[in-house]
Amino acid sequence: MTAILTAAISTERLTLLPLRVEHAEEMAAVLADPALHRYIGGAPSTAEELRGRYARMVAGSPLPVISWCNWVIGVEDGVGRGRSLVGYVQATVTPSRDGAGLVAEIAWVVGTAWQGRGIAQEAARGLVRWLEERGVGTLIAHVHPDHAASAAVAASVGLAPTDEWQNGEVRWRRRVVS
Repeated sequence: MTAILTAAISTERLTLLPLRVEHAEEMAAVLADPALHRYIGGAPSTAEELRGRYARMVAGSPLPVISWCNWVIGVEDGVGRGRSLVGYVQATVTPSRDGAGLVAEIAWVVGTAWQGRGIAQEAARGLVRWLEERGVGTLIAHVHPDHAASAAVAASVGLAPTDEWQNGEVRWRRRVVS
């Protein structure tokens, strides 16, 4: 498998920008609300902690058959001052175990201040479209069973819950039909 390299993805209102270490400071503020971590786990990271994490993510997987694809979600402010970062989407792309194409485990997080505006759904749809264009045949997401908003995002991109669990979350899956 050739590594899948991230590129900017545009949707109607959003630009998904390939992750850079320089995004850490702004993203630390976006992800700072402790309530945001109720379902995703952990606690807010400092800008310094994010810089270290982002450096590892940008460097890519040590295994050439795994692609780490990470984007920050940018929204134009509407008043000509530029773009604000409001969250992130990510995909880990691997060959399927049965050799039948590529599998992407996807995730999305939108900062508390920007939730309830359809941003996560729009970003996830853009991500899924981009992955499908690169030959991904199976999509997987893990959703906390009490996180109705995240379940709605998963459903909006055609994923359905399975009876599989991982780390207290329900595995959602969609096999792309060509």
